[in-house]
Amino acid sequence: MKKTYNKIVLAYSGGLDTSVLIPWLKENYGCEVIAVSGNVGQGTELDGLEEKALKTGASKLYIEDLTEEFVNDYIIPTMQAGAAYEHYLLGTSFARPLIAKRIVEIAKKEGADAICHGCTGKGNDQVRFELAIQAFAPEIDIIAPWRFWELNSREKEIEYAKAHHIPLKITAETNYSKDKNLWHLSHEGLDLEDPANEAPLEKEGFLEMGVSPLQAPDEPTNVTIHFEKGVPTMVDGVEMNCVQVIEKLNVLGGANGCGILDIVENRLVGMKSRGVYETPGGTVLYKAHEKLEEITLDKETQHYKAQMALKFAELVYNGQWYTPLRKAMSAFVESTQEAVTGDVTLKLYKGNIMPVSVTSPFSLYSAGMATFDEDDCYDQSDSAGFIHLYGLPLKVRAIKAKEEPDMPGVE
Repeated sequence: MKKTYNKIVLAYSGGLDTSVLIPWLKENYGCEVIAVSGNVGQGTELDGLEEKALKTGASKLYIEDLTEEFVNDYIIPTMQAGAAYEHYLLGTSFARPLIAKRIVEIAKKEGADAICHGCTGKGNDQVRFELAIQAFAPEIDIIAPWRFWELNSREKEIEYAKAHHIPLKITAETNYSKDKNLWHLSHEGLDLEDPANEAPLEKEGFLEMGVSPLQAPDEPTNVTIHFEKGVPTMVDGVEMNCVQVIEKLNVLGGANGCGILDIVENRLVGMKSRGVYETPGGTVLYKAHEKLEEITLDKETQHYKAQMALKFAELVYNGQWYTPLRKAMSAFVESTQEAVTGDVTLKLYKGNIMPVSVTSPFSLYSAGMATFDEDDCYDQSDSAGFIHLYGLPLKVRAIKAKEEPDMPGVE
């Protein structure tokens, strides 16, 4: 017997899945449906959303402006960690926990007894949404129709939408599964499902945040980014908040064909999936931050932080943002950023991001130490004693091997 509900809060984007969910929920549960959209910088995708939600049966629509919180509390800490999952800069991954948290807050405010999402049973987003919901409202039921409903393909969803007069911005030919926010735009499905097919990067309308490197200008663009304690605060000498920095870098990076990633990634649920990601500003920002850390972090911190970045990325990708481990790792990362202050200039050219210069008042780089010319600060004869001690274990093992030819582990 199907469980009954008085009020369901729906995670609503206005895309294909959630557009058909409002009438479907009302048909199947006969209860009030409240839609919630999180504004994380997806721009014009929010246009007309309220009218559409109400016309298709929602009693109300919340559009929550989460952009600044998204950037300051999720994007910047992840960028500072240097976290990338198989080169993917986690654009959808760290947006979902924030949106889910706000949905929970509204569900509690409205007295809802269930939360619904439109994530498929094959994807990562179902995990990201539901882990966040469990973290903040373990008592609220979760409805995930893709696991049991009859609309088990995007083609069937389109047919359902047509039958119910639900307006869509897509057709069967342009039915890519997309997710857009300030940080990125993802493309999945259709011809991209076969890795043997070339992504249509030059096809008009496919890329939305920039151009293909083949279509980028023949002249490079230089950009200078200033950081204070690992936080970007200026672009080309103009002070900006972090949202504005990303917006500016999206324009510059996108125009020069930067930040396009075509990968087959390992999903949390066990399968491999192909995606094309546009992250123009984010890719530029990652490169600049990494370059500044080269001269401001000591060797041990830099190397350990690089190891930790992989685990940090896995936590974010797998929806484990609200875990003690992620929080502890962020605290470590924040402590490493005290000296990450300075300027980085990059050259953007046909998809390439090349370093031009990097300076910092806290730079650990010493030209006197590193020079090939004569200097008075480094005694090269010290290296003999260092190498003797550094190689002592190898020397001892070699001597022992001569005494014991059958000693294991000796080549």
